[in-house]
Amino acid sequence: MAYTVTPMPVGPIGSQYCVCKVELSICGQNLLDRDVTSKSDPFCVLFMEVNGKWVELDRTETAVNNLNPAFAKKFIVDYHFEEVQKLKFALFDQDKSSMQLYEHDFLGEFSCTLGMIVSSKKITRTLLLGNGKPAGKGMITIAAQELSDNRVITLSMAGRKLDKKDLFGKSDPFLEFYKPGDDGKWMLVHRTEVIKYTLDPVWKPFTVPLVSLCDGDVEKMIKVMCYDYDSDGGHDFIGEFQTSLARMCEAQDAFLLELECINPKKQKKKKNYKNSGIIIVKSCKITRDFSFLDYILGGCQLMFTVGIDFTASNGNPRDPSSLHYINPMGTNEYLSAIWAVGQIIQDYDSDKMFPALGFGAQLPPDWKVSHEFAINFNPTNPFCSGVEGIVQAYSACLPHIRFYGPTNFSPIINHVARFAAQATQQESASQYFILLIITDGVISDMDETRHAVVQASKLPMSIIIVGVGNADFAAMEFLDGDSRVLRSYTGEEAVRDIVQFVPFRDFRNAPKETLAKAVLAELPQQVVQYFKHQNLPPINLEPA
Repeated sequence: MAYTVTPMPVGPIGSQYCVCKVELSICGQNLLDRDVTSKSDPFCVLFMEVNGKWVELDRTETAVNNLNPAFAKKFIVDYHFEEVQKLKFALFDQDKSSMQLYEHDFLGEFSCTLGMIVSSKKITRTLLLGNGKPAGKGMITIAAQELSDNRVITLSMAGRKLDKKDLFGKSDPFLEFYKPGDDGKWMLVHRTEVIKYTLDPVWKPFTVPLVSLCDGDVEKMIKVMCYDYDSDGGHDFIGEFQTSLARMCEAQDAFLLELECINPKKQKKKKNYKNSGIIIVKSCKITRDFSFLDYILGGCQLMFTVGIDFTASNGNPRDPSSLHYINPMGTNEYLSAIWAVGQIIQDYDSDKMFPALGFGAQLPPDWKVSHEFAINFNPTNPFCSGVEGIVQAYSACLPHIRFYGPTNFSPIINHVARFAAQATQQESASQYFILLIITDGVISDMDETRHAVVQASKLPMSIIIVGVGNADFAAMEFLDGDSRVLRSYTGEEAVRDIVQFVPFRDFRNAPKETLAKAVLAELPQQVVQYFKHQNLPPINLEPA
């Protein structure tokens, strides 16, 4: 997306890992009428491209006599951010009870990627016939929703006047929480810490997924058991009670919910038995643990920038041994890296205008070295239209520049960081910046680059470095903080790991999707981690 200095509308983000399930709802509008005596009876078939072939995943029900169907049956698809998942939605008019599609009249189809749907949340498009022409006025609307309950519950619990269980001191109480299992037995979900030597414990607040505690059903009964801890494992039972999360959520800051802790054996034996103490719910709050998809569906745009190394060590682009030599197939390692990453990310940027910058070259007319130039030679508008635009600008600029040096990364990192810093002024999860740097070698300005990365780690920004050629990339591994925290020359530490480095040589003989998976695997977590750290929810947040 083109960088905008003016405030943008806000948007959301989300989860731990990028594999989750997405539910797709389908509606048709103004479908072709293939029946003579009545209206069409449409159904929708979903295909996914697998190894270059369309494979049927599922079908909706048939909507009888309806040219504007809203199908009740939903399609459920596994979502992988780091893959291009091509889908085709084809509509047919049911004529017979046959499962064979050729037995039914074709009403039109629409193809796109799953990334395109989730980045828009809802899309309406024209249906096309086999010849690529519109299927009359027929349209299809596809809406996406993440199928995961990301609610979490935070409980703050205390006890008062619990039974004394130790001969020479007070009790050492802890709580255990249970939910009913499918087999009818109680299943342990959570255990608190032990509070030593007290009958009036205050346990630390704890957070558990709502699905874990009550299968996402706040009305479901849960059982809480209180024990006195013994180091030999023979913990003494103090008491128990049953309640629901709906009831526990009545506890707010000013209002404490008190529940009697009952020991059934004591209750049977003693007529005047009241309870074995009180368990207090100090607060019970349900919140959402946002996922990557939450933020994307909420409107977060991924802003993609490419930085290309034009230093002399790459070799003369006219020489077949050069890393910038475009072979008869029309590609090289630089172009392969741009395609691999760009084709995934472009789905998440509404205007698909991407800045493409070069560094380490002498530029006409005065042949001064630049470490931050627009490869389309338009410094006020460095944007290229889609990944194809970047590829065209790259090929066009090669004959007009002189490869030089040194290999300085910091100017381009700081360039993108300026826009990312501007985006933080909106105080919303609306934009996240991704810088792809493709380079053939050793960084000349390592101190400045380390400092730039540490500063960028505070911003909505990630850096992907793809190393081409056969150079020693040890310095790149150093920037990728998977094994240790990166420090600036000032001693300041990166607040999070934002650099992902991969050497292209590891993927030369692998399918092209493999490179994209490797470089983009960490990105969803980095996006979520940043917005969570800033306490920013998804922009267009739907009620829990």
